[in-house]
Amino acid sequence: MALRKWPGNADGEGEPLKSWEKSPGSPVCEADLEVDAFLRRELHALLPVAGWLSEETVDSADRLDKGLIWLVDPIDGTRDYIRGRKGWAISVALISAGRPLIGILVAPARGEVWSATAGKGAWLNGTRLKASTRSEFAGARVPVHDLPKEDRDLTTVEQPNSIALRVAMVADDRADLVATVRWGFEWDIAAAALIAREAGAFVTDAFGKPLAYNKRDPRAFGLLASAPGIHDAAVDRLAMRAARLVGTR
Repeated sequence: MALRKWPGNADGEGEPLKSWEKSPGSPVCEADLEVDAFLRRELHALLPVAGWLSEETVDSADRLDKGLIWLVDPIDGTRDYIRGRKGWAISVALISAGRPLIGILVAPARGEVWSATAGKGAWLNGTRLKASTRSEFAGARVPVHDLPKEDRDLTTVEQPNSIALRVAMVADDRADLVATVRWGFEWDIAAAALIAREAGAFVTDAFGKPLAYNKRDPRAFGLLASAPGIHDAAVDRLAMRAARLVGTR
């Protein structure tokens, strides 16, 4: 469904993709809504007792009473999707008691299916994943286009628009570090965080604290996914910036 309407698909239907902004700087397109509706219908049929939290569905407090919820971003990386680029993915996680139990990322334009089950490892197209084992912070590979002056001891690599795919790059040893210092939503990271963790990476918020899911406010400040050997150094590097941005010292 998503691949059929993707502007980068040479075999697509040929109709212009409808897109707009939900809010300034937050694009959405018709494929986001179609994938959301499809997944909600199919996942509810698969597990009717589970609640639902998705980027493209109005939130309901009913989910807070559920032991299980589906946590979904129907198209993570909508900007790349709209522009016909390959850096987007469909992200689905099953959350149990506030923790990811199952995580799946599907990146059709890249021919990639990522998956993980808690305690059972992570996989890409049937091959088991082993995360980056880098132990030296300087030179760490980061999926960004540009680095600020204070971080130019690091190394840039490919940056897909999808934050989930960037985290998955750590799981696949294509990157050593992914870090954000802004408020983000649970649906952006749940599946990828489990995949990275099951591959051996460390995944926390920007302060190095554990992530939790199905909270009343479905946000966390920052994300830090990295090789275990550089995680403490990454927390130290981000500490002042993160504290300043959340208004504490």
